[in-house]
Amino acid sequence: MEKQVVAVVEGKEIYNTDLEALIQQLPQEQQGQFHTKEGRRKLLEELVAQELFYLEGKKEHEDESEEYLALVEDAKEKLLKSHMIAKFMKNVDVSDEEVKKFYDENPKQFIAPDSIRASHILLPSEQQAIDIIKEIKDGGKTFEEAAKAYSVCPSREQGGDLSYFSKGKMVPQFENAAFAMKVGEMSDEPVKTDFGWHIIKVTDSKTSETIPYDVVKESARQYLLGQKQNRAFLDRVDELKKEYDVDVKIGLF
Repeated sequence: MEKQVVAVVEGKEIYNTDLEALIQQLPQEQQGQFHTKEGRRKLLEELVAQELFYLEGKKEHEDESEEYLALVEDAKEKLLKSHMIAKFMKNVDVSDEEVKKFYDENPKQFIAPDSIRASHILLPSEQQAIDIIKEIKDGGKTFEEAAKAYSVCPSREQGGDLSYFSKGKMVPQFENAAFAMKVGEMSDEPVKTDFGWHIIKVTDSKTSETIPYDVVKESARQYLLGQKQNRAFLDRVDELKKEYDVDVKIGLF
């Protein structure tokens, strides 16, 4: 992105990249509203307002007040704590050998459970679902065509396909019905859930299998890293307790 000045407040330039950086710091679900022209304008107004309050604080010498200086000291203390812990954690690493050993010695942790692949047509009423089941059985539409034409679920764009899922991933009513069906079978009656009425078709199934090492390598590394960092952190705390005076009032808890 080309860096451009979008506002100037008392000689200080605010750039479009400042806006982008601020948007990226927001939760993912909130970012979308600021990618519009109106959203960016509101965000820019917020940055301008912050600069104005900063200038007002400098003019009133608020940065020299006891209250402000106390806040600065508190922030510095918290920042140093976070910095030192993060610096310590950077020195903890997990090698490829450790990951492979963990994978080989814990095979049960890397087994994908039985799963099925199913499609569905979600409808607001039972009677509509009954009528569509009849239409599909009579050959008026294929299941996929009916899903695209009638379903109120976003999966309609994929012909109702929900991909693979194992037990515990769907609401009980849907899951119980789907896992009781054979591959290629469509539900004879609508299945009721809190979302509405479903027509379900099972399209494939997979039995439990060991997940390949390359697929889980990085997730296993992150798991081991968390475990290793936690142990290293606690060990280091014990060491530091021997260097500094610590008096925990156990009786108060």
